[in-house]
Amino acid sequence: MSQRYRTTLRDRSTLLGAATADYSTPPSSGRSSPYPGGTLGNGVSREIPFQPLGQRYADDLEGQNDELLEGLTAKVKVLKDITIGIGNEVRDSTIQLSQMNDAFAETSGILAGTFRRMNNMATRQGCRWLWYIVFLVIVFWFFIIVWWFRR
Repeated sequence: MSQRYRTTLRDRSTLLGAATADYSTPPSSGRSSPYPGGTLGNGVSREIPFQPLGQRYADDLEGQNDELLEGLTAKVKVLKDITIGIGNEVRDSTIQLSQMNDAFAETSGILAGTFRRMNNMATRQGCRWLWYIVFLVIVFWFFIIVWWFRR
């Protein structure tokens, strides 16, 4: 094959009959290539095709912006859903903690009354209640031991 049939991107402007002033390369964003600096990783640079500065380049940029905007909108929606979920969880946890606080306050009141009545009973009866408790503990242990050996 001869050289005149092989066209490169640099010869395209002469092939189409347009002046080279109408074509330029778009600014490098670093996103079009997986290799930094426009190289292929082994030091060999690759050719970046020329883009016209007209409506097509603007449409491409607008399309990219729209895609990125949709991606950001989706991410913002996900973050909003997460924060709403966190807010709901915090609200529910606060309600549950206040209910638990009320229940513990009621329980502490009941226990305080029970211990107060027990101390009043103990002071009125002397040490007789202590012997009743010791007797009940011994009977309880006797039943536990009998049950254990019968198994």
